[in-house]
Amino acid sequence: MGNTGRTFRRYKGGDVEHVPWDEDVIQSGESGYCPTYVHRSPPCQASCPSGHDVRGWLSIVAGLDKSQGDVAWQEVAFRRMVVSNPFPAIMGRVCPAPCQDGCNRNEVEEHVGINAIEQSVGDWALEHKLAFEKPTTDSGKHIAIIGGGPAGLAAAYFLRQRGHRCTIIESYHELGGMMRFGIPAYRTPREVLDGEIKRILDMGGIDVRLSTRVGTDVTLEDLERDFDCVFWGIGTQTGKPLPIPGAEAPNCVDGISFLKAYNENRLQHLTGRILVVGAGDTAMDVAAVARRIGHIEHVSEKDRPESVILGHTIHDVAEAARRQGGEVWVVYRRPIDKAPATKHELESCIREGVEIHDRLAPVEVVRDGDGRATALKVCPVDLVDGELIAREGNEYNIECDLIVGATGQQGDFTGFEDLDNGWGLINADDNYQTSAREGHFVGGDIIKPHLLTTAIGHASIAVEGIDIYLRGEEQAKRPKVDVHHFNLLKELQTHDLEPADYPHEASLGTDSSDWAVHNYENRASNEIVTHEKLFLGHFAHEPMNRRAEVEIGADEVLGNFEERFHGLSEEQTVTEAKRCMTCGLCNECNNCVIYCPQQTVHRVKKDHHVSGRYVETDYSGCVGCRICADVCPSGFIQMGMG
Repeated sequence: MGNTGRTFRRYKGGDVEHVPWDEDVIQSGESGYCPTYVHRSPPCQASCPSGHDVRGWLSIVAGLDKSQGDVAWQEVAFRRMVVSNPFPAIMGRVCPAPCQDGCNRNEVEEHVGINAIEQSVGDWALEHKLAFEKPTTDSGKHIAIIGGGPAGLAAAYFLRQRGHRCTIIESYHELGGMMRFGIPAYRTPREVLDGEIKRILDMGGIDVRLSTRVGTDVTLEDLERDFDCVFWGIGTQTGKPLPIPGAEAPNCVDGISFLKAYNENRLQHLTGRILVVGAGDTAMDVAAVARRIGHIEHVSEKDRPESVILGHTIHDVAEAARRQGGEVWVVYRRPIDKAPATKHELESCIREGVEIHDRLAPVEVVRDGDGRATALKVCPVDLVDGELIAREGNEYNIECDLIVGATGQQGDFTGFEDLDNGWGLINADDNYQTSAREGHFVGGDIIKPHLLTTAIGHASIAVEGIDIYLRGEEQAKRPKVDVHHFNLLKELQTHDLEPADYPHEASLGTDSSDWAVHNYENRASNEIVTHEKLFLGHFAHEPMNRRAEVEIGADEVLGNFEERFHGLSEEQTVTEAKRCMTCGLCNECNNCVIYCPQQTVHRVKKDHHVSGRYVETDYSGCVGCRICADVCPSGFIQMGMG
């Protein structure tokens, strides 16, 4: 493939409009402009709900951002990762990676394997027992965290970094929330999850109260009396019932309850055909689990799956030994290519023997004389101009033994009903403060069910808001690109290269002040660098280094709880990181140095070099030919200064 079709062209076939005259006019090889160095956010980071400095830690892994002393690059990369996310080993496994969807490398061949690199570094950190730094100050403030899932645990982590004590109040008997009770263990290995949770608790100053429910065991008044602030990370622990007649049948259950029963080792087998209604990630987890635990033909009344899921009994493991592969169908009202589930999870379910029946709208749960569901009545639908049109008169029944609805989730507000916005969720502003009660902040699925990494991003912003609230200050407006930005000054400080004079805003028109980068402009809070600003012709075709995946077929799925992915080797991890194009920041390719006809662009001295500070320009010799900007692969150079 090479670079075929990706040679650099200012114009494309069919273009009839010239570029703006006041920007690109060059006469006799000169113009009235000179290069400026504009830092923008890369799309990977802007696509990440937790605002990971993806470009930053990829640069460390790739060797662009050198560690000091004898510290291993894995530890340096880990420290950069956990600025925004304390669960790299878990997120590297289960996050559907919107960062990879946004990666500009997709315009060359395919995205950088960001998840695989994150998992590799996260696993290394656990293996080498890396700990978080304990806070050196104590603010004297104490915050209640309601819920010990990803949002609550992340909030505890960020609060401790700021010196605030906190108490996690969790209704379950273990911490982890959806990471433990909602996602199967073959996707979130329990030793990995336990290790990353322990690292947070080992920071100290975090009390944990398990098997304690706010609204029942603890009142809102208790919280407001005993704590300086409250963070709600309760998640959506209740699945919404199917909005069709007959859905109150005992063997018509929600996906959250199903997964919780499985993850608590109560659900050992199923019976007959299982229908999973919906096609999101929860539906895929339900379907995959149902195939793995299989079914048995003869079961007593008390051992019916719904009895276990609803908490009335526990399956006998000996009985489960007689199980066979279960018949599992996913029923979805839209075309399956419109499903919200992660593509990989959907494809894995199909490969493992799950049947997909799309374009079917559930109409009614058909019940027998005892009230149990015996079938799901469905109606075929057509998608016309984005609208679903039912083919009335063509309804039919799909016989089944269990229906699992995975079409929505909501919170349980018993005892604190005034926080419910009417939709089973909690409203929040841009700082994740709720208007329902003073001093209450919120994060995670209880705002809107989404990804684990979204909950962590909420917690990070909410903790900033809590910190401001505790100081009695007014909440600031959040930036347009609200992520954990690369900070050139901090990078210089890390390497003991902080300049004597550093501009807080863009200061153009100089090459003599003792600054980090002359004519540097930081637009990262407002702009994302898209592939149109890059010189894609610079990048050769380099295939992705993929994690080894366990291929599980329909005949091998029963009882197979092996982790699907095996991590990259150290060599693969580094090689894959080097595929990053460092969008929006210098990637140290030397193009501007090589191609400058005036020889006015030079590399900085090695003892002054840090990530983002690699070249300097002698503006007295610059003629404004714009060649440096044209050949800059990462879009860091822009003509602007007169």
